[in-house]
Amino acid sequence: MLYALAEYLTQYVTGFNVFGYLTFRAVLGVLTALIFSFAFGPLLIERLYSFKFGQPVRDDGPQSHLKKTGTPTMGGVLILAAISVATLLWADLGNRFVWFALLVTLAFGGVGFVDDYIKIKHKNPKGLPARKKYFWLSLAGFATAIGIYVTAQTPVETTLIFPFVKGVALPLGGFFVLWSYLVIVGSSNAVNLTDGLDGLAIMPTVLVASALAVFAYASGNVKFAQYLGIPYIAGVGELAIFCTAIGGAGLGFLWFNAYPAQVFMGDVGALALGAALGVVAVLVRQEIVLAIMGGVFVAETVSVALQVGYFKYSGGKRIFRMAPLHHHYELKGWPEPKIIVRFWIITLILVLIGLSSLKLR
Repeated sequence: MLYALAEYLTQYVTGFNVFGYLTFRAVLGVLTALIFSFAFGPLLIERLYSFKFGQPVRDDGPQSHLKKTGTPTMGGVLILAAISVATLLWADLGNRFVWFALLVTLAFGGVGFVDDYIKIKHKNPKGLPARKKYFWLSLAGFATAIGIYVTAQTPVETTLIFPFVKGVALPLGGFFVLWSYLVIVGSSNAVNLTDGLDGLAIMPTVLVASALAVFAYASGNVKFAQYLGIPYIAGVGELAIFCTAIGGAGLGFLWFNAYPAQVFMGDVGALALGAALGVVAVLVRQEIVLAIMGGVFVAETVSVALQVGYFKYSGGKRIFRMAPLHHHYELKGWPEPKIIVRFWIITLILVLIGLSSLKLR
């Protein structure tokens, strides 16, 4: 909105030309989302307390979590609002990539909102029945994947790019729809599974989103893309603003979510943020890099799959003391802050490895 206004005013005041720079608007995106979170975070927490939107805690989890019962949840509403405001203010709203990213994020957030509301209303930690939940997530995921596929303007937009190897790519054709669906929905659920400790999921999300902003900017700049040997996708650079908005909103939320948390993001935040990372990776053609940078999310998901499978086929035996993986370390006696910070450090290392793929080819 403000970008369009600034673009119009440029003909009268040349100083408004600065808003034409993507990097400048990306910085404004961070600051807008961050300031929005700081401004409205306390009000939201107060309202969640007054509405008695407290987090129900499962009794089959670590006993140390029982003391968190009643902590306000659905704080992801703040994250989504901050991302939306920053993106709508500073991104080019005529850009299709921006709308794909924003709409799928809000759609997944909507499913998460219903899930959280059911948990609170019925005091049921399980929330929305799994079949209904995955139906709506799958519907949103497939709709987005099909939309991206039918609006693709160049073959590279539906081609799988392999990092660290030069000139190796796999045209996906119609399989792109299924692949994109799996990336978006898989990423969404991976972040959701990781969101089990105070601040555990949000900081890796901020780090990965920030790195994806770099990929978006480079892929949308013909000179940088040619120099780095990555696919050039016209217009995809606008996603840098969406990604930096995620970073600003995430850091603002972390202010209230850091241990001991004043508020939890809930499924409304976790499902939405995971989908946001997934759809951006699809749009900038860096799905494999997303798996590398989001290695913590992948490990958490794999730990659950292994635990469930092994428990079923071994007659009740377990690989981990409890899944997802962060619960395993809790039951080993690691303090919650230590688990959180170590997972953050691992994510930072993985993000740096992912970024190195821009040049190491």
